[in-house]
Amino acid sequence: MDISEVAKKSGMAASALRYYERKGLIRSLQAEGTRRKFSPSVLDQLALIALGQAAGFSLDEIRVMFTPNGEPNIDRAMLASKADELEQMNKRLKAMVEGLRHAAVCPAASHAACPSFQRLLRAAAAGALNHRKRQQAPRRGP
Repeated sequence: MDISEVAKKSGMAASALRYYERKGLIRSLQAEGTRRKFSPSVLDQLALIALGQAAGFSLDEIRVMFTPNGEPNIDRAMLASKADELEQMNKRLKAMVEGLRHAAVCPAASHAACPSFQRLLRAAAAGALNHRKRQQAPRRGP
């Protein structure tokens, strides 16, 4: 398939396909003239890329989910780790939703006087500090 057909079938812009190719996420076959040609399996690769991005994986993390010939080779431990991360994020978001809903209907004259809102502020501040610490911590690698 040429790049325009892949773009049409995948719903992605040709520029995104060229970018993914430069990043090593997909690979074109031998180009005929100036148009890139792709195997039909590129659509499955693009679907996996979209799923990975929706789950919060970076493009670098997604790249290692493919063998050099484009076949999926997904590290199950990496998936479990991301699932744990998303679960923790979900818990934080649920707590935030509950706090915001409370703040919206709180009968206190001022949010500063509301114990529930103060707990929400402390939890948000602690979460922000923990997030910054995790970002600054050196990553251990192989």
